[in-house]
Amino acid sequence: MALIRDDPGTVKSLIAQGFDANSVDPQGEPAANVAIQRDSARAFAALVETPGLDVNQLNKAGESALMLAAIKGQLDWCEKLLQRGARVNQPGWSPLHYAATGPNPRIVELLLARGAEVEAVSPNGSTPLMMAARYGSEESVRLLLAKGADTSRRNERDLSAADFARLAGRAQLADTLQRAVR
Repeated sequence: MALIRDDPGTVKSLIAQGFDANSVDPQGEPAANVAIQRDSARAFAALVETPGLDVNQLNKAGESALMLAAIKGQLDWCEKLLQRGARVNQPGWSPLHYAATGPNPRIVELLLARGAEVEAVSPNGSTPLMMAARYGSEESVRLLLAKGADTSRRNERDLSAADFARLAGRAQLADTLQRAVR
C-alpha cells in the first residue's frame, strides 16, 4: 500500500524494520515494478536506493523494472536503474523493445549507448524497430536506423517494420522504411 500511495516515508520505515524490498504482491509483481506501474515516483526513489534491491527481478510476464520505466517514458528512472546494474539486454522481450514502444526517444538513445542490442528479437520475432514503427516516435525509428537496425527483417507473421507502420496508419513512415530496405 505504501507503494500505491506513493509514501516514501513508510517504504523507508518498512525496509528499516526488515521488509524485503524484493517482495512481490499477490499477483507476483515485484515492489519496484508496482511503484513504476503506479507512477509512484517518491516511493520508487526510496525503493531504488535500498541496498539489496534486485533491479533485474522479473514479474510473471518476464518484465523488469527497466522495461516498465522505459515504456512509461521515465528517463530518470531508467538512469537510476541502470546505475544500480539493471540489465540492458535479456532474452525475449528486451528493455529496448519497451523503450521503442514508449513515448521517450531519449530512452532508446540511452539504452543504445549502454549497449542494447539493436536487433534484439522477441519471442514472436519482432524487433525494436518494428515496435517503434507501429507504436513509438519517429525519432525512435531514426535512432534505431542510425544504429543499423535491419529494415528487411520479418517476424513470425512475416511482417516487416514497414508493415508495422502501415498497420498503424503511418503511411509516410512505412514508405521511408520500405525505401531503406537493404
